[in-house]
Amino acid sequence: MLLFSPSECKSFNVDESFLPVDSPRLGSLTRLLEIAVRLGVEHDLERILRIATQGVCEAVGCDRASLFLADNDKRELLTRVVTELEIAEIRHPFDRGIIGWVATSLEVLCVPDPHQDARWDPSVDRRTGFRTQNILAAPVLSVPDRRLLGVLQLLNKPDGFDALDEQLVRAFAAHVAIALERCRLEEEARQHAALRQTLETGRKIQSSLLPSALPIIPGYEVAAWWQPAEFVSGDYYDWLPQENGHWSFVIGDVSGHGLAAALLMASVRAMARVLSQTESDPQAFVEILRESIEPDLSTGRFITFLCATVDPQAHTARLWNAGHGPAYIVRALTGQCEKVNATSTPLGFPRLHAASSSLAVGLAPGDLMLMGTDGVIEVIDHTGSMFGVARLLDLVREHRHESASEIVNVVAAAVQTFHELAVPPDDTTLVIVRRQPVATA
Repeated sequence: MLLFSPSECKSFNVDESFLPVDSPRLGSLTRLLEIAVRLGVEHDLERILRIATQGVCEAVGCDRASLFLADNDKRELLTRVVTELEIAEIRHPFDRGIIGWVATSLEVLCVPDPHQDARWDPSVDRRTGFRTQNILAAPVLSVPDRRLLGVLQLLNKPDGFDALDEQLVRAFAAHVAIALERCRLEEEARQHAALRQTLETGRKIQSSLLPSALPIIPGYEVAAWWQPAEFVSGDYYDWLPQENGHWSFVIGDVSGHGLAAALLMASVRAMARVLSQTESDPQAFVEILRESIEPDLSTGRFITFLCATVDPQAHTARLWNAGHGPAYIVRALTGQCEKVNATSTPLGFPRLHAASSSLAVGLAPGDLMLMGTDGVIEVIDHTGSMFGVARLLDLVREHRHESASEIVNVVAAAVQTFHELAVPPDDTTLVIVRRQPVATA
């Protein structure tokens, strides 16, 4: 006969006074300890449920057992495992039956004659033809916070359940709780790892949709900075060559961020690439894009968008701005910053035009076009202060005589230092197109 030391009994929370050395009930404790060991190394939820229900039946000597899992949001108990019962799944509300009482009170309950107990729900017996004679039910509670994970219910012990059975089942339920919590945490970890891998793949795919190299435009410099708030971004930028030698620079910002915004961004990119083959006028380009993308915009979604078409021979730019900002022309000679005002509403808004045709500007040597998304200027520091347009323009004005890439690097460093976060709170994009200054002897 296997004997247990006082420390082993205490580890199972069993009162030693119930266990004389020659007690046949030591077999029950032996079996429950064996099951606890098996649960300690099991990782599959279905096997955990089956080991728990079958094992407790054998150890306590009852006819049937079931382990109801708690759906705390719906306030229901459900089980997919009922020993030797033909029902594959039973759902039970918290406010009904013996197990409902246990789920609500979080107390062990022994019912010698359920037919005389007003809390008993006989519906399962009626459905199966099974006759419940006695019940022992215990809550399965998470160890850290006593959150309900389920209810372990034992049915029909020939000589009835006693105080030792209550102690054993209460202790056993604690081991079941540990197994269930471990299984849940492992599943969450697997899902998190799978999601992270999926998002990493999504980020690589999206990055491949953005320009892979800077354009080579005689007399001009181009630089860009793109940093998503999550793995993927709703910001979009591109440079699109025209057959007549012109270049269209586009930037857009899908409302929100994350996967949904990134999918819309991919659609915008595909449509813009196709449009650039046939349409060089920025106004027509943006308005055709609006008609194409708006059916894909769900309620509340919108896209701000700016298209600037540069003629590198005439050194002029035509711009059409669908509610996008920040966007400025910075003059090299004076440091003056000219805002590119909206000429129409964002895509997804009712169409209203503030201008009858695209804006036209000349670009003198050293002048630059600054096009960004709101992630650059709306970022907040630890004091609650916003980076803001003024700070951005002061930086660009101060460094306007440097190259486009140097200006972008200065702004990127300033923004990242400002918010002090590894990942920005919003998608962040900046594009600078600068006419090179005239070389001096």
